[in-house]
Amino acid sequence: MHRLTVQYFSPADPAAFDERYESTHVPLVHALPGLKSFTLTRPQALGTDAPYLVAELWFEDGDALAAALGSPEMAAAAEDAAKYEVASTTMFSGEVRETLG
Repeated sequence: MHRLTVQYFSPADPAAFDERYESTHVPLVHALPGLKSFTLTRPQALGTDAPYLVAELWFEDGDALAAALGSPEMAAAAEDAAKYEVASTTMFSGEVRETLG
């Protein structure tokens, strides 16, 4: 599995961010080709600063992730994400390797 992770930090207006993200951005992400799972987490800091929201997009493999990244659907999601007033956004991807079992 490959995962794309997006961390959103300190939205200017948390309530407006939440409403727009849920009503507009989530449906755009759901439309991504090859998307296997999409999770959202509101982390609680454990001694350091934590992002406001973490989005994790899961794909079967690197090829599926690459196809999604190059898709018109991803372009639409990226265009929407650029409109959010947040202090910063961090995005990264990688292969996920299970270590139990």
